Amino acid sequence: MYGLWKPRVLGAWRVPVSGPVILAVNHSHMIDGPMLMGTAPRPVHFLIKKEAFVGPLDPFLRGIGQLKVDRATADRTAISNALGVLADGGVLGIFPEGTRGEGDFASLRAGLSYFAVRGGAPIVPVAVLGSTERRGRLIRGLPPLRGRVDVVFGDPFEAGDGSGRRTRKALDEATVRIQERLTAHLESARRFTGR
Repeated sequence: MYGLWKPRVLGAWRVPVSGPVILAVNHSHMIDGPMLMGTAPRPVHFLIKKEAFVGPLDPFLRGIGQLKVDRATADRTAISNALGVLADGGVLGIFPEGTRGEGDFASLRAGLSYFAVRGGAPIVPVAVLGSTERRGRLIRGLPPLRGRVDVVFGDPFEAGDGSGRRTRKALDEATVRIQERLTAHLESARRFTGR
């Protein structure tokens, strides 16, 4: 990432140095995940759609610890693997919206709250800004080479309400709290970076 673009990493010190943690990242461009993997202070394991695990990418993605998920079903293997990352004290990266979009955390899926509450891991909001501002001249689908991309880490927070409940209602309430925190972080990151 540092060879192709000029990432500016802000607040990486906020990521806990040990123990399980979830990085909740906005997702508006295909380089957002790789950008976070290349700039995060700890190795990140992302849930990545199974369609990406083809050809030479398959052994590469598995080799760097990425997790395959079938988005068409409740993929129990992917859920188990993600909870295993947290149980081992690792970092799980999640795009809470489930797919690329505006990257504004407007519609969250329940997966993030499930992993946070079930895995007992704090959430660190992450805003990747600048990846969609301009198109590159050489490769139109990518940001301009040597262009600046900001990666802004927020303060960690707990998704649960402290009761330890894992009911559907508790997860729905956690999703609302998470969305408020992620949206607030994104707005703050935009103000701070001027993007």
